[in-house]
Amino acid sequence: MNTILDAYAVIAALAGEPAASEVEAELRKGDTGLTAVNLAEVIDQLVRPARRSRQDVEASLASLTAGGMRVVPVDQSIGNLAGEIRAGHYQRRTAAISLADCIALAASSVLGAGLATADPALAGVARRLGVKVLALPDSGGKRP
Repeated sequence: MNTILDAYAVIAALAGEPAASEVEAELRKGDTGLTAVNLAEVIDQLVRPARRSRQDVEASLASLTAGGMRVVPVDQSIGNLAGEIRAGHYQRRTAAISLADCIALAASSVLGAGLATADPALAGVARRLGVKVLALPDSGGKRP
């Protein structure tokens, strides 16, 4: 696996955010994944706050998986490491990394893959742990 995408990366690609072209380029390279937990986060964010229909979201995700994006199962090794990352690095004011973000980071680490994210806290922890970061622009164009 070359790159694990966090939920924002996939949302950006599907919603036309500034990071969309970079995420699409990464997907074209192949061997790109999204954890099953981050998949759930994508669905939640696109259906609930973005108010897209469940059918539209499913169709969009199906096109990404048909194009080669793999959904990575979260096994015990990823779960254990995600818990360790959150326990060791979460700081409410300076590194408020979600458990879902920790799962994406743990998957990157376990699989020897880079991590695509626009989240500054997540990118900082990833770099401290020696994981290569593909720093994506956030909605305002700022990179972590």
